[in-house]
Amino acid sequence: MTHVDGDGKAQMVDVADKKETIREASAYAQVRLSPEAFAAVAENNLKKGDALAVAKLAGIMGAKKTSELIPLCHNIFVSKIDVELSLNGQEKSIEIVSSAKAQGQTGVEMEAMMAVSIAALTIYDMCKAIDKGIEISAVRLLSKRGGKSGEYYYKGKEIAGRGMVVAISVSETVGVQKSNVEAAEFVVDHGIKGDAHAKNWHRQVSFLAQESIDQMIKKGLTHLRPGNFAENITTKNLNLHKLPVGTKVQIGREVTMEITQIGKECHSRCAIYHAAGDCVMPKDGVFAKVLNGGIARVGDEIRIIT
Repeated sequence: MTHVDGDGKAQMVDVADKKETIREASAYAQVRLSPEAFAAVAENNLKKGDALAVAKLAGIMGAKKTSELIPLCHNIFVSKIDVELSLNGQEKSIEIVSSAKAQGQTGVEMEAMMAVSIAALTIYDMCKAIDKGIEISAVRLLSKRGGKSGEYYYKGKEIAGRGMVVAISVSETVGVQKSNVEAAEFVVDHGIKGDAHAKNWHRQVSFLAQESIDQMIKKGLTHLRPGNFAENITTKNLNLHKLPVGTKVQIGREVTMEITQIGKECHSRCAIYHAAGDCVMPKDGVFAKVLNGGIARVGDEIRIIT
């Protein structure tokens, strides 16, 4: 372990020789409340004020203090921290997702996790007069990008109604494998700007789960990567193909889409089939139209909103 010296004592890792790269991370936490406390938060009826707004600011502030609270963390310049809190009426809980970004020599995983932890503790503080049995749980890293260790995506139990964008892919012509991009602009009633499938129809944007691609890899097609099946968005931890047509999903903070079709009929084996060796889009592919445009990026959260 790099945090232990030759004598077994804790030490701070020297990152001076590491290359500066863009570092990104996201994290999750859940706060379970009593029905009374949940109602007070939802109705903004707490004596201390707006719990969601205060917790959001507390999470951002907490992330910036990470190196002061975790002994061996480096003091890094964080260029962006975001904290989103949403109400889960079915479970009477508040779900918290954070994202952190920096350009530096070490990652921002701890900053992302600190953000959700402090936000969760703030919810407890705001609500403890009503419910002292509030539970904070499921604090976890959802993803990290950048650095020598590469990418990581949470592989455990799915978080209800939430997933992640692991790749965005576009092409200038149809019937071919798509190329990966870091971000894309989504246009209302059109699709992804610059993509061959974008037009005013019901299949403006296509989705495919990384889990579906992994199943093909297990069959021996080890060369497969996101975009090989001409999907625009490759997802993780969210089975969109099991959702009904008409479901609305939000990607990041701006883009909203409505699922219009599950699977598709292939009349002939196209270039994608011959290049990939098989195709999962007829069964697992999901298609959608853009309701609200904006920029979506790799690493963005996908959230079911209806």
